Amino acid sequence: MKNIDDISELKNFENIQLIAKQLVEGFITGLHKSPFHGFSVEFAEHRLYNKGESVKNIDWKLYGRTDKLFVKKFEEETNLRCQIIIDTSSSMLFPYNTKKPQTKLLFSIYSAAALINILKKQRDAVGLTFFSEKIELHTPCKMSSVHTQYLYNELNKLATETQTLNKKSKPAEMLHIVSEQIHKRSLVIIFSDMFSSENPEKLFSALQHLKHGKHDVVLFHVTDKEHEKEFKFSNRPYKFVDMESGEIVKLNPNEIREYYTEQMNSFQENLKLKCGQYKIDFVQADIKSDFKEILIPFLIKRTKLY
Repeated sequence: MKNIDDISELKNFENIQLIAKQLVEGFITGLHKSPFHGFSVEFAEHRLYNKGESVKNIDWKLYGRTDKLFVKKFEEETNLRCQIIIDTSSSMLFPYNTKKPQTKLLFSIYSAAALINILKKQRDAVGLTFFSEKIELHTPCKMSSVHTQYLYNELNKLATETQTLNKKSKPAEMLHIVSEQIHKRSLVIIFSDMFSSENPEKLFSALQHLKHGKHDVVLFHVTDKEHEKEFKFSNRPYKFVDMESGEIVKLNPNEIREYYTEQMNSFQENLKLKCGQYKIDFVQADIKSDFKEILIPFLIKRTKLY
């Protein structure tokens, strides 16, 4: 199975479930060819045997294949609840109106689909939330095949429907709402650029609210690193349009590049610092990077939890 790294290679696919399967199978194949050999979803239902404990649950067939002692983990030990949250505001449509479907939103959709595929393999319960300036979708965590198919269908609708501009984002307000709706301890995964007109302290308070609910949180900070962080535009006049407010600014990127990059770096470093203080995993997710940059942090996190 070909390992799909570039999101532009997915433009001819319409079935999100098929995309997720190809991403995960390619990813697992890649793991076996890398320093992460043996670190995959295959042995997620096992844990290493600890010297001195009972041998009754050792998987001897697996020992024969690996020459290592693994203990079978029972269902109550392996099941995880995972809520995947996707920011669907207009800023997530960047870069807008290009030939390649390489937007932040599509990157987040494909990443979420791949995670759902892995969660299903693990018999984990998964829920899905879409938000902009309101909650557009919120499902509880379930582990049935019918529910999983429903999630794929919702992701497919989001990927294929025509998106509108001027849809604002209120991550602070929305994350507070979601925090109140997740009643059992869960792994909460957020895909967002975190761009908002809200007071940054309100955003940090919302992230803290999630942790207050005893949830384990991973924030994938989704950006187009080349353009949004490094501001790599040609030396010529541009018309920049705020995708959420519609405000237009005409300028030459060279005139403000230094100031802009300083502000963006400050914003991201402050966000990363606050996540560290709240014990939230912060992952920089560049939409032009390999999908393993999403899947490896997820598997590491799950391994630590279970």
